[in-house]
Parts: sequence; structure tokens; C-alpha cells
Amino acid sequence: MPDAMTAESIRITGHDADEVEAYLGRPLDRGPCGGIVVIHHMPGYDHATKAMVRDFAAAGYAALCPNLHYREAPGASPADASAAVRTAGGVPDERLVGDVGAAVNHLRSLETSNGKVGVIGHCSGGRQAFLAACSLTLDAAVDCYGAFIISEPPAGRPGAMKPLIGLAPQLSCPLLGLFGAEDTHPSPEETAALSTELHRLGKPHEFHTYEGAGHAFFAVDRPTYRPEAAVAGWQRVFDFVNRHLTT
Repeated sequence: MPDAMTAESIRITGHDADEVEAYLGRPLDRGPCGGIVVIHHMPGYDHATKAMVRDFAAAGYAALCPNLHYREAPGASPADASAAVRTAGGVPDERLVGDVGAAVNHLRSLETSNGKVGVIGHCSGGRQAFLAACSLTLDAAVDCYGAFIISEPPAGRPGAMKPLIGLAPQLSCPLLGLFGAEDTHPSPEETAALSTELHRLGKPHEFHTYEGAGHAFFAVDRPTYRPEAAVAGWQRVFDFVNRHLTT
């Protein structure tokens, strides 16, 4: 499969008409393709997240990651911007939906778009992927160990994170969930409860939990990285988006 792609920083008009930075990756020499909004984790708009954008572009998708922390610290390092956002209480849910909605609209406006757009997020981004899928009209969503969909966050967590289970009836698309059996946020009990509720509502979803893996098992630059779970998880991600985002 050809994997030529291009990637660049752009500006999009996000929530409340704010201009925010975003990172766009696109395949070269391809026909109509699906789009994916990549939601970065709480550590920020970093190298690892941009690498995901390029991976999706090389696989034949237009991928766009909005910098959710841009307003608090434009031009700052991901770590500094993340610290500023944590101090401010986290990314407000309403603003997240506005920024992701702007990214979705940008992807659908591309000449190469086939009209289908999904979303993927890890950690806080997993929770936000679920939020986006319940708030916007999407074609697929991937939640990689997103916490606080079912339960309240413990004391000291960003104040913007509230349970989202009440939004489940509004889930607009199939959902893929990838979790670690040793994770505590979300715990296997929480992901099972979410699956039970989605079954009750008749919402299409598939959840997979990996033994020997905890939180952030996809993160290649962290001690939490679990290669077998990550490789299997990425295979499921691409199988899922290929089913739901291709023409």
C-alpha cells in the first residue's frame, strides 16, 4: 500500500470563534478518504500525538489534531501548556465539543473527503472521544482507556472532568473501547458497566480488555508501555476505522 503523506501545522476556527492551532496529516496520491480527529491526551499536543496523525495519514486517512491547550499557552511546550490547563481545571467539555466539531467540519471540507469522519483519543482524550461521539454526528469513535465516563474523578483531578454516562443515549456512531485489565481509571468494573448500559440502549460497540496492561499501555515512551497489547490494539483500531470510515 502506498504510504506517501504530508503533514503541517494549520489554524482552524474552534469553539466560540477562537483561532486555534491544529496538526493536519493527509495521504498523497489518493482518492476520496475518510477523516479522523485525533484528540491528544492530558500531557498535551506532543510529539507522540503528532506521530499518530502521521500514522493515520500514511494509512490513507486525513487526520487532524486540534491543540486543546492553545488558548491557555499559545507557543508553549506541551508540558507547560498542560500544566496551565490543569491549573485552570482542565479543558471544559463545551469547549472540547466546539473544537472537535470544528476539526470534523474541516476534515469534511477537504476536497478528498468521502464525508465520513471518526474520532480517537487516549487517556483524557478517550473520555473526550466518547463526549464528542455523544455530542456530534460522527461515523466512528475509539476510546482508549478514557476515565470518568462512569464515575466521578477523585479529589485533585481537573474540575472539568465529570461523568458522561448520562449522554450515552446520544451516542451517534459505533464505539471501539480498548482498556487494560490492570487499569484503575477506568477499572474493568467501570468499562463493564459502560458496556452493559450501551447494550441496554442498543448502541453498537466493541470493548477489548488486555491482560497484563494498565493505563497508557499504548505509550511507547513510558514504562507503562505493553508492546503486545499495543500492537493488538492498533490492529483493532485500523480494522475498526477501515470498516466504518472507508467508502
